[in-house]
Amino acid sequence: MNQNEIIKRTADYVKSKLDGEGSGHDWWHIYRVWKTAIEIGKKESADLFVVQLAALLHDIADWKFHSGDDSVGPKLAREWLEKLDVDENIISHVCKIIKQVSFKGAGVKSKIKTKEGMVVQDADRLDALGAIGIARAFAYCGHKGREIYNPDIKPEKHESFEQYKKSKGTTINHFYEKLLLLKDLMNTPS
Repeated sequence: MNQNEIIKRTADYVKSKLDGEGSGHDWWHIYRVWKTAIEIGKKESADLFVVQLAALLHDIADWKFHSGDDSVGPKLAREWLEKLDVDENIISHVCKIIKQVSFKGAGVKSKIKTKEGMVVQDADRLDALGAIGIARAFAYCGHKGREIYNPDIKPEKHESFEQYKKSKGTTINHFYEKLLLLKDLMNTPS
């Protein structure tokens, strides 16, 4: 199977899994990240096959919906890519990106080291900014049953992934704990 067919089948698979998902981690989030990652990847001379697979699969089983387990997404991605007979080196690279791409707290440094990982992480972070990012923040917190604002709950820095996973902060806090920090956390000049 050629790379274009693998990308098409992967996009169809992800769309079937995430279409209509209500937390802001739906197919259209994936689609925007995918298309943005392609544009950044071209400018950064990244491997666009790896970039596209990682962008498409980055939220296939996000840790936020699996009790904080960040191994579920890479496992599902691996199983899917093995079915398509993708080269093991590419599968490993994609799975590593998926495991590392998510924001894990303001005090937690990104572990992403590859150009392809940086491209996908930047594309994902860009989708958390602007009007769409604001809408996604409210959708996610509503999905989780969190308050929009509570002056008694102060924003936290979250020095560890464990602390970030346990956060029950409000939607407004999410802006101070993540969204307003993202512009300074971009990896690529593009």
